[in-house]
Order: sequence, then C-alpha cells, then structure tokens
Amino acid sequence: MSFWDTRYDRTDYIFGEAPNAFLAANAPRVKGYATALAVADGEGRNGVFLAEQGLAVLSIDASPVGLVKADGLARKRGVSLTTHCLDIADYDWPEAAFDVVAAIFIQFAPPALREAMFAGMVRTLAPGGLLLLQGYRPEQLAHGTGGPSQLENLYTEALLREQFAGLEIISLESYDTELTEGAAHAGLSAVIDLVARKPG
Repeated sequence: MSFWDTRYDRTDYIFGEAPNAFLAANAPRVKGYATALAVADGEGRNGVFLAEQGLAVLSIDASPVGLVKADGLARKRGVSLTTHCLDIADYDWPEAAFDVVAAIFIQFAPPALREAMFAGMVRTLAPGGLLLLQGYRPEQLAHGTGGPSQLENLYTEALLREQFAGLEIISLESYDTELTEGAAHAGLSAVIDLVARKPG
C-alpha cells in the first residue's frame, strides 16, 4: 500500500470533510463556469465542494483509497464527481479542457515535477479559465503544522509569479493563518494563495 493509501485508510477524513477555506472563499469567482479539475484531490473535500457549486468536476489523485472516500463524500453531499486514479507525472493535461483548476496543498512534488504540473495546469485551463492555488511558504517549516519537510517543495511569491507568468494574476497573497483542516493541517500555518486567470 502506498504512503497516501496508508494515510487515507481510516474511517475519518484526515484533512476533514469541509472544503479548504481559501477555496470556499473564492466560491463567488467560480459562478458561471462549467467544468473543474481538482488536482491531487485526495479524499475529495475540494472536488466535492466544486461540484456543490454546480461544476462538472474531475478529481484526480494517485490514491485509490482516497478516491473511494471522495466518491463516498460526494454521495453523502448529494453531488457527483468523476474520479481518475493516476500518477500525476503521467497525466496528459488535456488542452483547454477546464474552466477552473483547483490545486490545494499539492506540495508532494519536487521542483522538476512541480514545474511540469504547473505548465500542465496552464495548458489545461480554457481561455478565461481560473486557477485557484494554495500552498505553504518556506516559513511553514518553523511552524511544523503540516506540509512537506523539504524546503524546495515550498512556494514563494517570486516562484509563483515566474511559473504562472502567462496568466493574469488577480491575487497573490502571503500570510500566516490558523488552519483547521482535519488532523493533518492544524495550527498556525504560513500559506500563500494565488488566484489567476488565463487570457482569452
């Protein structure tokens, strides 16, 4: 069983059942859009939330255990989503396929894979589409309240501006906040949020 399968193999949801607060706060921005991709969606809390906003959601993750729980959470909430179990390094990021891409705490990726993923997110956004991304900053290592222990996996504003230079940045913010996302993300956390739109 993989690392993520082992983490998700429990009755509760390790990041909780509620959506990420940043994603929830941006719900008004996704109104009027039709399709969404939830990247590395794990147990599905964010994909399910996007489905609740009326979007047709594809939830991708490497863990079949997580995606089974995502399907269960969708049924519990009275919505549906499509799940696809894959190694994200092998995902083809179909061109201009999604109106919204949500990438919430996907910092398992070392720099080379991260660069490929970020390029894929830009590719798969439809013209006028919206990217919603949240992650941890390097200052998170001192807090120790979640996220990777590898400094190179963390985000800075300069990194995100460089990697998403082809998008119109609507908002890019760095701040500390109290996260209450299940057992795995709890306590004072150093986060960074990006809201960006693909021209067109």
